[in-house]
Amino acid sequence: MPHLSNHVTRVIQGLLTLLLTLFGLLLVTFALSAFSPVDRVLQIVGDHASQSTYDQVRHQLGLDRSLPVQFWHYLVNLAHGDLGIASSTGQPVLHDLLATFPATLELATLALIVGASLGVIAGVLCARYVGSPWDLAVRTFTLIGNSVPIFWLGLLMLALFYAKLQWTPGPGRLDDIYQYTVEPRTGFVLIDTWQSGDKEAFRNAIGHLVLPVLLLGYYSLASITRLTRSACLSEMNKEYILLARAKGASEATILLRHVLPNIRGTLLTVIALAWTSMLEGAVLTETVFSWPGIGRYLTTALFAGDTTAIMGGTLLIGVSFVLINNLTDLLVRLTDPRVR
Repeated sequence: MPHLSNHVTRVIQGLLTLLLTLFGLLLVTFALSAFSPVDRVLQIVGDHASQSTYDQVRHQLGLDRSLPVQFWHYLVNLAHGDLGIASSTGQPVLHDLLATFPATLELATLALIVGASLGVIAGVLCARYVGSPWDLAVRTFTLIGNSVPIFWLGLLMLALFYAKLQWTPGPGRLDDIYQYTVEPRTGFVLIDTWQSGDKEAFRNAIGHLVLPVLLLGYYSLASITRLTRSACLSEMNKEYILLARAKGASEATILLRHVLPNIRGTLLTVIALAWTSMLEGAVLTETVFSWPGIGRYLTTALFAGDTTAIMGGTLLIGVSFVLINNLTDLLVRLTDPRVR
């Protein structure tokens, strides 16, 4: 019974922490909007509207009330799924986010699969052959990935593989010939084109994904490889590894049976951080490749001074970040007895 009570206490503490974190996120998001130098009323009525029209719209938006009352109404509207109307598109912000976020989620998830798979393998091999030419080559390759601006490398990839060699399709998610023939049921272009039964459209969607996925995957691979190598080397210097070597265990056995299971918590955390950084940091990639995701949507809203859309997009990314981090902590607890 005491053991069960401890588990219940930890679950309650975790839920309270999650709720407090989300509340803090809502408070910060509201504060950024409330103290923004952009006048939301002028965005709607224009610079030449009369004072009476300005006051009327300001009253309709509730901006003439105190900040605590505005925050309360913000929470109530949020509970009903009302994030306001985006002045840059004329659509409800929730509608825009539901239309754009799947594109970012699809791109970031595929890039994570590529980057995490190759990054963990490369990091383990670097730790196995530390100081070798392989180790030096991979470290140099990852250093470039952490140093070169992502938009510059994206433009180079487009110029070489699309414009010069014509190996891949251009920017966007689909060619114009398929853009209006495939029904966007889920928002994920691979699923939608597969469900449409049009094999050419499906292949075209894969072709459009190749360059942005490889680009984002390369940047996640760079950090995952470096941290995996560091974690493996740190673990391989511990006493139980020396004992395993003294008993005659091979380096491959030590890595697979001893090192990797003991750093899985670190790997889960690193991969989760890479995923969240791609969800929130794919702005430049989406802009270069004309990818209609949340990053491009926020960029458009930022240039238009659309604080309502910016607040909604920021809130969505923040909630995703919090939920992924909490899910990762839960997975680490479930898979690592030492944490439990």
